[in-house]
Amino acid sequence: MTYAAHAPVMIDEVVAALAPKPGGIYVDATFGGGGYTRAILDAAECNVFGFDRDRTAIDRAQEWVKKFGDRLRLVNRPFAQMVEGLNEFGVDAVDGVVFDLGVSSMQLDEAERGFSFRHEGPLSMRMDGGKPDAADVVASADAKELAAIFKHYGEEKRSGIIARAIVSAREIEPITTTTSLASIVEKAAPAPASKIHPATRVFQALRIFINDEFGQLIMGLRAAEKLLRPTGRLVAVTFHSLEDRIVKRFFASRISAQPSGSRHAPPTKKPIASFELLNNKAVSPQPSEIESNARSRSAKLRTGQRLDSPVSQVNDEQSGLPRRIDVKSLRQEISL
Repeated sequence: MTYAAHAPVMIDEVVAALAPKPGGIYVDATFGGGGYTRAILDAAECNVFGFDRDRTAIDRAQEWVKKFGDRLRLVNRPFAQMVEGLNEFGVDAVDGVVFDLGVSSMQLDEAERGFSFRHEGPLSMRMDGGKPDAADVVASADAKELAAIFKHYGEEKRSGIIARAIVSAREIEPITTTTSLASIVEKAAPAPASKIHPATRVFQALRIFINDEFGQLIMGLRAAEKLLRPTGRLVAVTFHSLEDRIVKRFFASRISAQPSGSRHAPPTKKPIASFELLNNKAVSPQPSEIESNARSRSAKLRTGQRLDSPVSQVNDEQSGLPRRIDVKSLRQEISL
């Protein structure tokens, strides 16, 4: 069966990891094109709540609601608000949550959304279509701030050179389109021997920063932990190392004890585990899928099963989870 215009990555592996059961309640935290949702609904006579902060994704799937009836509910909220969104339907516990992280194929392919440097479009990158957007950041941040964003969220080694080039270029004319920004980056830091476009990491960094993707992910993982019933499954598909690191560290902090105190201090109380891993290592796509869908090549799937224990009290610092970088003047000039 064709599940969506853009086939979701590792769909068979995701459904197997989630293990839908009749009567179960599941959350597709990143509804997008709805491929995972339809596969889950086809796998068992269960119920799915599809979350997406992109109104366009919700509107496109209204016909699906007619098909699946009460088994499918669409929620126009970010997954960080999963608990609040489900409470509106009288739901306080679920049997599984799946995350398909990053930007969707449809968002990349729609020039007007401003996510891709390969298509001419407004420099937006906001998943909810709101403000402030990437153009606001590019216009408002100084070189040091832009460099910090590119380095922290894109792991861009030439962040300083690129940031200074952007500041110089915007003094001549505003940078308002995807292709104009991509051209500035390419001229400032060309990479002729690389298969990766020079603007790739810059666009990634701006997108993550604008949408607070890491902060949203941490809150979404916490929400899933709170909602999952014992034996419920948390499944996460990531596409780059920064996302995967957050998911990996989240699970690690929930399955093992934190280091005890030093010999000069009393030992810390061992936290109670709230998850167990179903795979010690991340699952990667099959070679055949990578060959047919190049976007899947960097994907990693991790699955944890909820234990019958309270929500973990481990905080972000103990978990090693990242904090949002402090960009002072951006907070003064635009409300991020």
